[in-house]
Amino acid sequence: MKKNAYFAGGCFWCITPVFKIYGAEKVVSGYSGGDEVNPSYEDVKHQKTGHRETIMVTYDDEKVDYGTLLDIYLANVDPFDSEGQFIDKGFSYTLAVYYETESEKEMAQKKIKELEETFGKKTFIALEKFKSFYPAEEYHQDYYLKNPEAFEKELRESGRKK
Repeated sequence: MKKNAYFAGGCFWCITPVFKIYGAEKVVSGYSGGDEVNPSYEDVKHQKTGHRETIMVTYDDEKVDYGTLLDIYLANVDPFDSEGQFIDKGFSYTLAVYYETESEKEMAQKKIKELEETFGKKTFIALEKFKSFYPAEEYHQDYYLKNPEAFEKELRESGRKK
């Protein structure tokens, strides 16, 4: 059955490709968490809306499960950065898992707790009930495919790719 998962992982350009590698059918860049309807990239980037850059991952739960998606997410972010991710700072670049069901919430809580116990320090991952998702402007979708050189530069300069 097709389902959606929502993860805020800093720059949405940077975390989109890894989910496609591991079986997501579709990954859409967008915005979640705030109350403004259809926020713009500029307003989100400048911390005006209360949204975070978020990806919507569409997946078939018979091929990849939610727990695996959480593992992929946690392996591709810095869960100990309270200010954002890598060079991208500000609320809109902070981490969040937006859950739709209690089982998703419980699974995320368990994995976050395991991470904290393993590393012996507090994570900064908001766990919030999903309320809305607004797709980002078209030029943000599949940015890594449309702008491979700029995407590589972003990965290097952000510190995500060493």
